[in-house]
Amino acid sequence: MEADAVLEGLDPEQRAVAEAVRGPVCVLAGAGTGKTRAITHRIAYATLTGIVSPQRVLAVTFTTRAAGELRGRLRQLGAPGVQARTFHAAALRQLTYFWPKVIGGEPPKIIESKIGLIADAARACRLSFGRTELRDVAGEVEWAKVTQTRPEDYAAAAAKAGRKPPVDAVDVARIYVMYESLRRERNLLDFEGMLELTAAVLTEHRDVANQVREQYRYFVVDEYQDVNPLQKLLLDTWLGDRDDLCVVGDPSQTIYSFTGATPSYLLGFTRDHPTAQVVRLVRDYRSTPQVVKLANDVLARRGTGSRGQVPGVELIAQRDDGPEPTFAEYDDEVAEAEDVARKVTKLIENGVPAREVAVLFRINAQSQIYEQAFADAGVPYVLRGAERFFERPAVREAVVRLRGATRSGGDAETDGMGLIATVRHVLSGIGFTDKAPEGTGAAREKWESLAALAQLAEDMAAADAAAGLVEFVAELEERAAAQHAPPLEGVTLASLHAAKGLEWDALFLVGLSDGTLPIIYAETPEQIEEERRLLYVGVTRAREHLALSWSLARAPGGRKVRRCSRFLDGIAPQTSTSTPARMPATDRKRSAKGPQPCRVCGRPLTAALERKLGRCQGCPADLDEALFADLKAWRVAAAKEQKVPSYVVFTDVTLQAIAERRPATEAELAVISGVGRAKLERYGASVLALCRGETPATTTDLLD
Repeated sequence: MEADAVLEGLDPEQRAVAEAVRGPVCVLAGAGTGKTRAITHRIAYATLTGIVSPQRVLAVTFTTRAAGELRGRLRQLGAPGVQARTFHAAALRQLTYFWPKVIGGEPPKIIESKIGLIADAARACRLSFGRTELRDVAGEVEWAKVTQTRPEDYAAAAAKAGRKPPVDAVDVARIYVMYESLRRERNLLDFEGMLELTAAVLTEHRDVANQVREQYRYFVVDEYQDVNPLQKLLLDTWLGDRDDLCVVGDPSQTIYSFTGATPSYLLGFTRDHPTAQVVRLVRDYRSTPQVVKLANDVLARRGTGSRGQVPGVELIAQRDDGPEPTFAEYDDEVAEAEDVARKVTKLIENGVPAREVAVLFRINAQSQIYEQAFADAGVPYVLRGAERFFERPAVREAVVRLRGATRSGGDAETDGMGLIATVRHVLSGIGFTDKAPEGTGAAREKWESLAALAQLAEDMAAADAAAGLVEFVAELEERAAAQHAPPLEGVTLASLHAAKGLEWDALFLVGLSDGTLPIIYAETPEQIEEERRLLYVGVTRAREHLALSWSLARAPGGRKVRRCSRFLDGIAPQTSTSTPARMPATDRKRSAKGPQPCRVCGRPLTAALERKLGRCQGCPADLDEALFADLKAWRVAAAKEQKVPSYVVFTDVTLQAIAERRPATEAELAVISGVGRAKLERYGASVLALCRGETPATTTDLLD
């Protein structure tokens, strides 16, 4: 590619970044403004114009997926030799290379998780904690290490930073000391130690430092607002006395202060580098003007001069108009989750792919009620932040089999079926079918994993008709190295922190009540403002559809003592002057009556399965087994006709409830959980016919 061609199609601010080929450069890039595009074109332009050799560039980011995306874009732009790595990957590569020369002996083993060693350290200190406390103590040790805090200084440093340790600060410090002792004794190295040791090797061995600085002369650091003191130490060690550095970040997306990250390096960049060029990217290409306005409003209501306020950029929307964001208040979390599931179902029915819909919440514990609501509604979902995709047993086995098929001529063996059929043929050998298993659990997760591989084959075949199994396996291996999982066909459920860097066509921000967002333990002005930025990050994940909601009570019939998040005061309708906008009465009839009573004993039902059946699990039920069998047979036929999984029609639990209650009218059918308005219109006549002992006209031949 010609150098000038790299500049084509960039907006004025992006072009200014690309043409600023010499550092120091600071790019303040708002959400959706094309920062990755700007910095990759800058690197490509610098290499194509001869300013720097690709092999002399080190682009640093925070996730393997982001690093993989940078490498992919740079290859397309004609700069394939550029190194794009995370801080940890770059440090490990250097440490591994120089270890025999400067240290010698058996290199330490890198530990992925501290919890096991923290548990051993706690036992050695005669302390007993549960897994939650151990995880939180591990977080405190990580914070101490990235902020370069020694064990004896931990208690004072934690108090100064406003941290609230999960256990006594003295005990955290004791565990910290023992953790480090056990780590050294067992020849282990954690991620923080890896960065620290790499910086120490470069500092103490001038020949090593000179070799590294000769190799890397041109640095780009993405997400600079998330850099912590230890990462900054390593970066300074890499740089030495040079300043060919370009940093990119958004102060308004600073949401990881609890891990030791700080925006001070980004905000103070011009102080440290007085000659730095500063470019602001403000044109938002991701979201509609309506979403952008809401995002700007969230930040604008911080108040002038408020403590904890971090200056950012005001976004300017570039897309055409879209629907206005919606706000809804519910009586309880169950009602909120069920209505979100109904709205998601409607979006999917109207053509929005499930993978382009997400539900985001403040804490992971909020996911359970949405998992249940989506399972009840027959909506496929994917939990983000769970086990890494390429580490799942089913995926590992699939990759091994696909790789083996390439060595044995898999394409030929499947009689020229083409990439899609070839992949499906191999996956079928480990249990993949066109029909998804019903319900949730391990079987469902395995099917979703294999379905994602099958979908990736379809996407690849659509992009390149000549692609075969060899190319597909190469794509998988590259994605595995970058931890770039293919999109799973389901609605994403994720925490706001886990959603950073992602985007969807339709987004539901749920549980937006005070005490949850901001979280109850955010007390200082700085902590409160970080919670506001977390909401801003959530809003800016939406491209077009955006819905925000909250509930007044946790459980049906509970006290309605909650209020809408203070961050929506003056933004959500009526929240600044009176009662917030409530969901329409027709949609909250069930919640307004309090807990649903058992139809046998009258006890209030709180468990999702019991509400679905309309009775306590222990209460006797008159199940019409013949009707239940007919309903299941009809469902198979209906699913086959519509080319959807059976659970999308009705779940087993809903069919069981129908077979127990044998509704005679639409009104009686409508009150059964899992039978919404859309399903009533689509399937009501058939279900009622079966309840009367008749055969639905649409599936006569299939049921005979």
